[in-house]
Amino acid sequence: MPNDREQGKGAPQGGERQASRRDTPIEVRRRLRHESRTSQTYAAFLQHLCERGGMSPAVAEKAAVSVLCALEQRILSEEASDLEDQLPRKLTLLLHRCEKHEDELPPKFHREHLLRRVGEDLSLQPAAVEPVVRAVMDAVRDQITEGEVEDVMGQLPPDIRDLWTRTV
Repeated sequence: MPNDREQGKGAPQGGERQASRRDTPIEVRRRLRHESRTSQTYAAFLQHLCERGGMSPAVAEKAAVSVLCALEQRILSEEASDLEDQLPRKLTLLLHRCEKHEDELPPKFHREHLLRRVGEDLSLQPAAVEPVVRAVMDAVRDQITEGEVEDVMGQLPPDIRDLWTRTV
C-alpha cells in the first residue's frame, strides 16, 4: 500500500525539509524572512490603528497614508526621512507611491488645511476627520522613539502639534 508521501500528501519529513532548505539560496531565504517580518510589522501597525480608530484595515491604510503624507509635507525632509526610518517598511513604500506626496503644498499649512485634505482623501464628513487624524498620529507615535516624537512635534505649528500630542 503506497504511503502518503508517495501520493504527494503530507508534510515533508525532517530530512526532506532540510534538503529543500539547502537547495534554496541563502539570499532568497533572507529575502523571504525579511518580507515576512515586514508584513507582520505592517499588519501589527494596521491592527493597532484599527483598534485605536475603530476602522477597517482598508480605511486604516488609506487614513495612515493620507495623514502621514500631509504630515511629512509639513516637516523638513530630513525629519520626514528620520520618521520613515522608524515606520513599517510597507507603509513607507505606500507613502512614496502616494500621488499627492510629490504635489506642491503651501509651504506652511495649518490644522484646517490638514483636516480638509484628509477628509477629502477619505470622503469623510468634517466632524469625523479629527478623530481619524488623531488615531493615525497616536498609532504612529507608538511606533517611533520618544526622541523622534519630540523632533516631529518641534517642527509642527501649535494647532497641528495639538493633534500630534493628543491621545485618542
